[in-house]
Amino acid sequence: MSRFAFLVETFETERLKTLAVWSQIPDERMTFRPEPRARSPREHMVHQCISEDLWMRSMLGLAIARAPLPEKESRLAFLLHYASCSEERLALLKEQPDDWFGEYTQFFDVERSRAWVLTRRLTHSAHHRGQLTAYLRSWGQPLYSTYGPTADTGGLFQNGARVLYRYRSLGDLLISEQHGGSAPGFPPPGPAPVTERP
Repeated sequence: MSRFAFLVETFETERLKTLAVWSQIPDERMTFRPEPRARSPREHMVHQCISEDLWMRSMLGLAIARAPLPEKESRLAFLLHYASCSEERLALLKEQPDDWFGEYTQFFDVERSRAWVLTRRLTHSAHHRGQLTAYLRSWGQPLYSTYGPTADTGGLFQNGARVLYRYRSLGDLLISEQHGGSAPGFPPPGPAPVTERP
């Protein structure tokens, strides 16, 4: 097994986490902007697609034939397009030998290993996904799990809260979203606080 298999597996699971958050954005909120300098959800999706294509192609040497953006910039089109593009990139990552991950490449104005660049790519995506979950919360929408429990899935892990994902797999997400989407219900609120300092 590759020493870097964990990075490839992380990229695979992060794809689903990003798409799951995108699936929760209401169509009518795609142009919402919380502040004039902030990105709208649509722009976050554009940025994810373009920046991942650029990093993978220019920094990691993993080019795919698809255009970075879907022809139509709707939420569903972004879901389907990013799923396809990231699936192709995942396949390319799985083909790389250990030596490839350790080789140095240009990261903007410095040199870093490809493993380092891929790690930074994952955290870059998570950062923007977190911004979108803040939008969801500001709209009063309940949040599904990304890595662990949320206030809506029961609160704090140490109080027995559960992890509840909107979709179990990428296939489930794509099929469901093409038919209007679906979502599991949230548990009723429990007696314990849902944050650390209520």
